[in-house]
Amino acid sequence: MPTRQPSAPTRKNFRQRYDELEARRAELMARLGTFGAEARRHPAYNRALKLLNDVFRRGRLAQRVAVLEAAAWLIDLLEKLSSMT
Repeated sequence: MPTRQPSAPTRKNFRQRYDELEARRAELMARLGTFGAEARRHPAYNRALKLLNDVFRRGRLAQRVAVLEAAAWLIDLLEKLSSMT
């Protein structure tokens, strides 16, 4: 009898992936909440907030990954801008 190859690692189910994305979103929202009034007036702040709320909620699970990456990039940009002043 031939030996069986070990199966590929099991893929995470929908709920696990959903929970991971929600946790990442919560981290980004917390980072966004740390900005002061100066950064909150910047257009990138409002866009990141819109990405994390409206766009994230409307997107499918696979699209949410890209939305979180875009929001993280904007938050990184805001952090760099606020450290320059």
